[in-house]
Amino acid sequence: MKLPNRPVTLTLPAEAEYLDLVRFTLYGIATRLGFSYEETEDMKVAVSEACNNAVIHAYEPGNSGLIEIRFEPSVEELRIIVKDEGHSFDINKLKSSTSMHDRTLDDTQVGGLGLYLMQALMDEVEVKVNGGTEVKLIKKLVKSEEMV
Repeated sequence: MKLPNRPVTLTLPAEAEYLDLVRFTLYGIATRLGFSYEETEDMKVAVSEACNNAVIHAYEPGNSGLIEIRFEPSVEELRIIVKDEGHSFDINKLKSSTSMHDRTLDDTQVGGLGLYLMQALMDEVEVKVNGGTEVKLIKKLVKSEEMV
């Protein structure tokens, strides 16, 4: 069964207990699109990092907001957009601190590898901040010749 190229959107409380729903939804969509097990696991880690950032950093403790996760499947790729309306951050400062060149893991702060990890696991990562944070994760679908 082929998944229609229609977006699927989840709106969830920004609480860790709900993140399994995101991973289960991603698994179902990625499997139907034809992503390999390894690619699906990479996407699950990346989307978990993006969601965890919203859970941990976007909202004041005890004042949970919402996270919107939008899956946009197509024949070429899967786009995953994670949005919150919580506290934004200085993306330029973060980008300059995420380079691991000439650094060891001991030089990194706990929790400072999220963006780096997303970039390593996905084909494209884009972060926008404006009254909240939007993280766009893109994984290209590479079809084998058997599938064509």
